[in-house]
Amino acid sequence: MALENNHLVIMAGGVGSRFWPMSTKEFPKQFIDVLGCGKSLIQLTVDRFKGLCSLDNIWIVTSKKYISIVKEQLPEIPEDNILCEPCRRNTAPCIAYVSWKIKKRNPNANVVVTPSDHIVTDVVEFQRVIKSALNFTNQSDAILTLGMKPTRPETGYGYIEADLTLPSTKNKEVFRVDSFKEKPDEERAKKYLQKNNFFWNAGIFVWNINTIVNSIRVYQPDMAAIFEKVFPYFYTDKEQDMIDSEFPLCENISIDYAVMEKADEIFVFPANFGWSDLGTWGSLFDNKIKDAHNNVLIGNNINLYESRNCIVHTMQERKVVVQGLDGYIIAENNDTLLICRLNEEQRIKDFSQD
Repeated sequence: MALENNHLVIMAGGVGSRFWPMSTKEFPKQFIDVLGCGKSLIQLTVDRFKGLCSLDNIWIVTSKKYISIVKEQLPEIPEDNILCEPCRRNTAPCIAYVSWKIKKRNPNANVVVTPSDHIVTDVVEFQRVIKSALNFTNQSDAILTLGMKPTRPETGYGYIEADLTLPSTKNKEVFRVDSFKEKPDEERAKKYLQKNNFFWNAGIFVWNINTIVNSIRVYQPDMAAIFEKVFPYFYTDKEQDMIDSEFPLCENISIDYAVMEKADEIFVFPANFGWSDLGTWGSLFDNKIKDAHNNVLIGNNINLYESRNCIVHTMQERKVVVQGLDGYIIAENNDTLLICRLNEEQRIKDFSQD
């Protein structure tokens, strides 16, 4: 497998504000130092792919209003590799856009597509899995998705049901997908957890460029026609004008609905490398080291007294003192302070709009 054919696509157009007040629609979580490590989630995403592909083969697809943030946080990425979506159209048009552009440059490309705002705690195992997955798609016309071994009856993720009876002849860690499951209720999630062939859908895909382009042509011909029309203008001064006029004509649809649930050659690579999509304060709490009283502290000079089961994220304060709280989120950003029960964080969306 030639390294120069490996490409990485990072989808970074999300506008989620579930980590309010840290993240906002103007500055969403992929650009925030959520973990308190000195790097944003999108910077950490790029870092864990080092050695797997060159910087010239890393692509960022984002919204116009985030272009300047991407350039500031990732100055090493070539400007021509930062693609600007004129409007939100979900993941299928996003992937189609970048796939047709990659195909024009390198028709032999082998591609990993990943969200920009997930975390991975075991980078060594992650890189081993990605290398193995790229080898698999380099030798086949299959679409491959990564499935995370579930550790709890999670209702916030979609699931992949795999046929584990017979591994692929090309890679013994890869199995055929039986079906994709929507986010379940708690009872169904518990049933999935009891079985060994259900995996969390991490939204990380691996394929060669011809496989995904041909799949979109077959299952989404109208969308394919749009990018066939734009294709001659890639890498010219008319590219953005064409994208601005044609991209909004795409159906608003996810890659799961557009292709994954329709295609025949779909495989899953079950993996376990400490993955989380960090969708909530609760998931951040679950993924960070706790102190002796089960508190998570992110920031400098945080002092907790008679408090337990709390998460404190105060990166901008010189000193923070909390006394007598159990199970709370304490977070600040600029001129906003949030104090909210951890088990009621679903109300944060309402608070952020006040």
